[in-house]
Amino acid sequence: MTDRTSARAPRRPQRYLPLQVLLGFLVVYFLVPFWWIIVNSSKDAPGLFSGGNTLWFADDIDYLGNLEQLFTYDGGIYGRWILNSTLYALAGGVGATALAVMAGYGFAKYRFAARRFSFAILLGALMVPTTALVIPTFIMFSELGLTNTIWAVILPSLLNPFGVYLMHVYARDAVPDEILDAARVDGAGDVRTFLQIALPLMRPAVVTVLLLSAVASWNNYFLPLAMLSDNRLFPVTVGLSLWQGVASGNNAGPTSLWSLIILGALVSVIPLIIAFFSLQRYWRGGLSVGGLR
Repeated sequence: MTDRTSARAPRRPQRYLPLQVLLGFLVVYFLVPFWWIIVNSSKDAPGLFSGGNTLWFADDIDYLGNLEQLFTYDGGIYGRWILNSTLYALAGGVGATALAVMAGYGFAKYRFAARRFSFAILLGALMVPTTALVIPTFIMFSELGLTNTIWAVILPSLLNPFGVYLMHVYARDAVPDEILDAARVDGAGDVRTFLQIALPLMRPAVVTVLLLSAVASWNNYFLPLAMLSDNRLFPVTVGLSLWQGVASGNNAGPTSLWSLIILGALVSVIPLIIAFFSLQRYWRGGLSVGGLR
């Protein structure tokens, strides 16, 4: 029996070889564009259009000079776009997460009239593309006089049906009813039970919804494009698109704007990477807390 086991052991890694090859291909597929933007953001305008190797650095790498030009171009408007995106992502992410946590927990642990009907409407909202709601939202906000304000971007971002659904599924399984009943027997009210008992158990899902909501708000493009007309209120996504339109439509103008667009796209990704790696430990910590409970 031991001889057969030892003879079959070397064959086991071969079963996973096609999967490993596929995963390796996907890693390369997703990393090559990121590598391209890192390489080309170090080049100036002549280096971009010289026809050289687009997947390797130029001889004269000048990240600092390009960054200085990026944050000083057009009166430093790019820095304002980054701050706007940060505001929209924080307000939309935190607000959408808070509403999703409370709504998901309520659907999972409370019984009330029209609960199933309300949850069915929520599931139906998941099927509607967000872009299809931009025009009706614009008309509604226009009647309220809120267009071309930060509220026209923040308020629609607070609604996250997928986050509510995710919190509902997670709270239903991760928060036992016995623990909630025991807390109520000990005299804890609904608010204290939610904050001190249920919320720590739902921490992995809370962080997940927070990250997804913040990333969605940061990458939001069509909504602020329709709602905003003042370029000082643009997020970085709409701002870079504005620069791209100027660079594409003005062939006789300076080509240095393309280098700023590429570097600006790279800088706009860095906060998302930092947020992802910063929140990883809360995933692990939340999972261990759930296991200990």
